[in-house]
Amino acid sequence: MLRSAANQEDGKRSDGRAIGRSSAGCCGRPEAVSSLIVSWSLGVSCGGAWCRVGRSITRTFSTPRRLRDLRHRSASDYAVTTQRNGVRTITLNDPSSRNSLSLEMLNVLLRDITKDQDATELRAIVVTGTPGQVFSAGHNLKQLTTAIGTDRHREIFSTCEKLMSAITASPVPVIAAVDGLAAAAGCQLVAACDIAMCTERSTFSTPGSNFGIFCSTPGVALVRNVPRKVAAWMLFTGLPISAHEAYEVGLVSKVVSPEDLAKEISIITDAILAKSRSVVTIGKKFLHEQIDLDLPTAYSLGTEIMVQSLKLKDSQEGLRSFIDKKKPVWTHGYEKEQ
Repeated sequence: MLRSAANQEDGKRSDGRAIGRSSAGCCGRPEAVSSLIVSWSLGVSCGGAWCRVGRSITRTFSTPRRLRDLRHRSASDYAVTTQRNGVRTITLNDPSSRNSLSLEMLNVLLRDITKDQDATELRAIVVTGTPGQVFSAGHNLKQLTTAIGTDRHREIFSTCEKLMSAITASPVPVIAAVDGLAAAAGCQLVAACDIAMCTERSTFSTPGSNFGIFCSTPGVALVRNVPRKVAAWMLFTGLPISAHEAYEVGLVSKVVSPEDLAKEISIITDAILAKSRSVVTIGKKFLHEQIDLDLPTAYSLGTEIMVQSLKLKDSQEGLRSFIDKKKPVWTHGYEKEQ
């Protein structure tokens, strides 16, 4: 099933010049699944990143950038965030570095994931990259050299951990829309999202061992999404898997054509928008909470949540609407039925 090599073309810019080496790279710290205790109102150094592997390793390419120049860039140079009809879309916007998860990018993403997250108007978050090219090639390798220092390295991985944990803890579903390369911490970002959609031309890898950095923290998210032997194959070999292989092993939810990606994302978000926000939030918290529980404890917790949920106005509104064959009118809150 898994391929022994990847087919990735050397890139050129639109002006015909060869694209330079990327500083995007490997591991980060993800999805430490924080304990989401039920406490609702219910009562309960490298010049380039070596991404393609197989018979020959080929660089992923981008324009080199001095680290000191990063201080003078605005947030929109890293990500563009919009919100419309309850859906917040975060587009990674640093194609020259292959949308590397630099410290600056991580901070922008963390801010935009958590901003106004308790507002009723926010119903879903979509994270996407550069169409047809790259979702994210991983960490910025220039920020991982010894010249940067251990304290800075720890800050980078700590911020990445906060981002991945914030995705898990977000009260609304976070959806990855991938159309291209997702490598190392970029693959980790996909794994951390609740739902992941990708195009047929997308690829996924954790190639850190190719350039001396084992993808330890991307592996945390990866092994929680795919079978252990698949995760080991990806982590030890650095070899990529295709979009369809990613679907087969459970890394992504669905594979579509590039032309259909936007439509499929709309189908998902429309379905979420049709639900009570509070019900979706309760469901997401339980989904993540029960994963690490033993079976009896998970069922016990699930039973209590369902019993307590039936006290909510929105739960009773949904039941009445189904029985009466009418469209429900949600409060999106946690008020209990009197």
